[in-house]
Amino acid sequence: MWTYNPLILSPQRTNVKSFFPFNLNFNFCQILSAKLMPLKLKFVLLIVLYLVTTFTIHAQIDSKPTPNDAELLESFIKKEPTAPHSETEVRVGYGEDRAANAAKVKDAAALDEAPVFKQSPYVMREFRAAWVATVANINWPSRNGLSTRQQQEEAIQLLDFLKAHHYNAVIFQARPQADALYHSYLEPWSFFLSGEVGKEPSPWYDPLQFWIDAAHERGMELHVWLNPYRAHHGTGGAVVPKSLVKTNPDIMVPLRNGMWWMDPSKQATQDHSSAVVMDIVRRYNIDGIHFDDYFYPYASYNGGQDFPDAVSYQAYIKSGGKLSKADWRRAAVNTFVKRIYQEIKAEKPEVKFGISPFGIWRPGFPKSIRGLDQYNELYADAKLWLNEGWIDYFTPQLYWKIDKSGQSFPLLLEWWEQENTQKRHLWPGIRIDYGRDAANVDETINQIKLTRSLTAESVGTAHWSISSLLNDRKLAKALLDGPYKKQALVPASPWLNATPPATPQVDTKMDGHTLTISWNHTATEGISNWVVFYKYGETWDYIILDKTKDSITLALFSGGLEDRESLTAIGVTAVDKTGNQSSFNAVELNEMVLGTS
Repeated sequence: MWTYNPLILSPQRTNVKSFFPFNLNFNFCQILSAKLMPLKLKFVLLIVLYLVTTFTIHAQIDSKPTPNDAELLESFIKKEPTAPHSETEVRVGYGEDRAANAAKVKDAAALDEAPVFKQSPYVMREFRAAWVATVANINWPSRNGLSTRQQQEEAIQLLDFLKAHHYNAVIFQARPQADALYHSYLEPWSFFLSGEVGKEPSPWYDPLQFWIDAAHERGMELHVWLNPYRAHHGTGGAVVPKSLVKTNPDIMVPLRNGMWWMDPSKQATQDHSSAVVMDIVRRYNIDGIHFDDYFYPYASYNGGQDFPDAVSYQAYIKSGGKLSKADWRRAAVNTFVKRIYQEIKAEKPEVKFGISPFGIWRPGFPKSIRGLDQYNELYADAKLWLNEGWIDYFTPQLYWKIDKSGQSFPLLLEWWEQENTQKRHLWPGIRIDYGRDAANVDETINQIKLTRSLTAESVGTAHWSISSLLNDRKLAKALLDGPYKKQALVPASPWLNATPPATPQVDTKMDGHTLTISWNHTATEGISNWVVFYKYGETWDYIILDKTKDSITLALFSGGLEDRESLTAIGVTAVDKTGNQSSFNAVELNEMVLGTS
């Protein structure tokens, strides 16, 4: 028996497959040196060799991305190779041969197909999430007015799909417009559930609690997505007496597109939204709180006009305020973001706080970037929040292609990584809209590979949105067969808690050609997953199970008659809510035999 510590052992690197898709089985040097070969024939053979080599290289380079991709990759691959992070499966080097590096990004499927580890037991770490939007019934429920049973069946279908495709987190929108898809004493039931603001489900159930339980039963995290300031959406029915627009009129501002917004500068706005967040944190066993990009609204929502808060700003100036209107707005949002982070940590430190801002901080950062200036339009200083560590994970919406001029995915991701001075999780949001061109599959996979390469401390992506995965089964299958072939744990958050849980106690029982492994733990309350490691022959592998499981049955032999391997060792680790993994006592097969005799 020996002890495995996941904090010490790291995976062996796997080799990227040959740059050439086939082997040249001719020894051209010997042929060309033959004395009896006519000179003209030698010349022809040289041309053939040149053409074959050139065709092979270009077939590799052009098979997935465009030539622009290679140029783009060359622009950001500048630094020397660094050691791979101990919790990543794929690292693309930064060596001098930039064309080869581009080819590695394009053809990293060899890494996806390789075993995660060989001699050392090791589990892959990667945040794999999908947004589930409830506003306008984008993702769930498919329409308002469904019965409780229909809503639950749709939720199970979505969660089963995510589990089957090796996702480990869901970002569920529980507050789309100052309303609630859960039992709340602060805000009314959502229009998007029943088609009527304030109408509870019938038969009664708590949708958020249902989603939490169902996600955890499948070994997935559940992050609650809230819009902190949006009070009424254009698709959210009429503004009725139960709406927050009517019950809290002093903090409401109308927009020209029919929406209503809470005035972020008002203390009452901040207090109310904080109360909503903390009510959820206290009452529900959630894994994260999630805000998106809606702080001050986009100018287009108000017909291109300035946000109508002149009265609030004049009151601030009369009280002795000195900030410009833009700085005053940013200060209000900054204060709120910092407050939410601190309040969550004071109540439940293990609950992660994440924000998914617009993907560009400001035009010109980095130099070639163009587009909307969220700093001066949404008054969101997202760089500050990342710099200060007021979040646990940061998911900028990088909804552009790799070779997009002015909004390059890798250039933006690398810039955000450089700003990640507190070493929080940087898990970009990627867009996988159904109906795009056929390059969508390759584009999505390449963005995942680039994320694995460029985010040195932690790996992960959030997919917008789950409907795109459901509608594009070709993409979903390509992800499952490629980068998501292996299950993965959510990366640990050591700044929240770095103490691993105790080692599970393991029992084994043989029955014919199977071995049943069971385990128990002294403190299951804080456990989120179990990892069962098993070794056939000399190769370790693993399976991740949800916290409700306490046993698994394995075959004593794998493979067929010609490649048969015996089960030689097993072990079980516990994983807590912040991602810490216990050590385990690996039990050799001969010890198991003795133990059952």
